[in-house]
Amino acid sequence: MAIEEIVGRIAEDLEHLKQYTATQGEGCTRLPFTKEAQGAVEFLKSTMQEAGLCVTEDAAGNVIGVLEGVDSEAPCVMMGSHYDSVVNGGDFDGVAGIVCAIEVARQLKEKEIVPQRNFVVVGFCDEEGMRFGTGYFGSGAILGNRDVAYCKRFKDVNGVSIYDAMNSYGLDPEKIEEAKWPKGSIGCFLEAHIEQGPVLDAMGIEIGLVDCIVGIQRHMVTVHGRADHAGTTPMDMRIDAVEAAAKVISKIPDWAREKADGTVATIGYINTVPGGVNIVPEKCEFTVDIRSKNNDNINDISKRMEAALEREVKAIGGSFEIKNTLTITSVDLSKDMLKIMEESCKDHQYSYKYLPSGAGHDALEIGQVIPTAMIFVPSEGGRSHCPVEFTKYSDFAKAATVMTDLAITLLEK
Repeated sequence: MAIEEIVGRIAEDLEHLKQYTATQGEGCTRLPFTKEAQGAVEFLKSTMQEAGLCVTEDAAGNVIGVLEGVDSEAPCVMMGSHYDSVVNGGDFDGVAGIVCAIEVARQLKEKEIVPQRNFVVVGFCDEEGMRFGTGYFGSGAILGNRDVAYCKRFKDVNGVSIYDAMNSYGLDPEKIEEAKWPKGSIGCFLEAHIEQGPVLDAMGIEIGLVDCIVGIQRHMVTVHGRADHAGTTPMDMRIDAVEAAAKVISKIPDWAREKADGTVATIGYINTVPGGVNIVPEKCEFTVDIRSKNNDNINDISKRMEAALEREVKAIGGSFEIKNTLTITSVDLSKDMLKIMEESCKDHQYSYKYLPSGAGHDALEIGQVIPTAMIFVPSEGGRSHCPVEFTKYSDFAKAATVMTDLAITLLEK
């Protein structure tokens, strides 16, 4: 198979998927359980079918394509990524990994490979967690980590729960646990993804072999105070929710810097109530996202944040609550799968580098319990989660070639 033909097919698929956005001309906005998501899902279904896969959509909204092997009961080889995006994000984050996995299926068919076990391509629903503040919904569902209570618990900014959004989308949230795969049915998982960082692009390296993914904790914090007049309420008589919250928020980044070792912390969302310029805020909500290869670092920052909140709200006579929306530990990826891909890179004379992932992925959720690996392709300028995100289609084709070599090796066993 000529690399030019692979590049052309990948380019055609990714160019078509660009239309499924709520912010045309301003980046990709494809939130879960929306018409944009539905459009992408229908296209992925048809593309998987054209590639010779038997296609279904599960109870969590995951798109699944299967190339059946000789022993369909044996643990499968699974590849894929997610089809949702952040708001005003890029055109390749997530969905390019699905397109590369579909290309692997095409190459297996064209090479007339007879797999000894099933080869599965999956497009996961709601990896980003952008709409409901969570993440890894679809990949968590196939592991049995999502249930009806979970779907009812988390809501978007308009008060719509995952449960209600699924109903409106045409899925039955009461059946969410049917998305779980039987234990042992998934033998291994590979996810291709843009790097979302500058290393490969800056060094001129074609392939990244990811050996570790950081752990993540996310929290929604609400500080409660009392609304009063901004001009007539003395400073020592206020219960100012923003004052208490701000004192804690200002410390969190420095705690991450103290830990070093690649530890990061982000306050990505802040909301005040009632939000008037002349009203002392009665409530302040903010999110905290903490990531590190060292899970102890994450836990320590979370504990320091809670202790600081206790101290600050006590000083003003307020209160607070913390809702943990995601906790997932760091994971080391499969050395065996990485070694196979390293040999493939050498055979094709692709430059490569081992590196960690500072971003979470479906591979992080799945890698907790199933042998998992990741392959990165360069992101121009390291840009991602923004409209200027860009990766050459030829780089995706190289990744798909290495992925095919891995699939052939694993499917022969």
